[in-house]
Amino acid sequence: MKVSQRTLMITAAIIWYGGGISLLFKGGALIKNVYAIDAQSIWLYLAPILGIIIGVLKGRFLFSKSCEKNINRIRALTDPRIWQCFRPGMLIFLAVIIPTGAWITRAATGNMTFLSMVGALDLSIACALLSSSIVYWNRKAFSSSGDSGNKQKRKRPTTL
Repeated sequence: MKVSQRTLMITAAIIWYGGGISLLFKGGALIKNVYAIDAQSIWLYLAPILGIIIGVLKGRFLFSKSCEKNINRIRALTDPRIWQCFRPGMLIFLAVIIPTGAWITRAATGNMTFLSMVGALDLSIACALLSSSIVYWNRKAFSSSGDSGNKQKRKRPTTL
């Protein structure tokens, strides 16, 4: 199915934000489970702080570069298709990492240290995704001018 570059940008951003928001809720729920196991644990405070700090750093120095590359790649497409919102390798990575994350969460159930680590990991990825998403706005990925490869530019008649 052919789509505009703008549609691809919006689709990529929705997936990016969706992952960040869902991991933010999931990480928060895991930390809440740590509280239910041991309300006095240092991990109750340390895991979210570390997750947020590491996530913001990953967002700034790693994930934002991925956003930039993806925006550039989308803008270079001449005949965009809906599945091209990310590279095929990224789509395969998502298909593998999402069930793996669910499995790790189930494996951590009841283990305070493991729950803290998984919660910190989820929060760090959430913060990385959400903080790096500013690239979509800075690069004006949602504006119709970001659709340059898909529109035919009309030539103005020249007047002498």
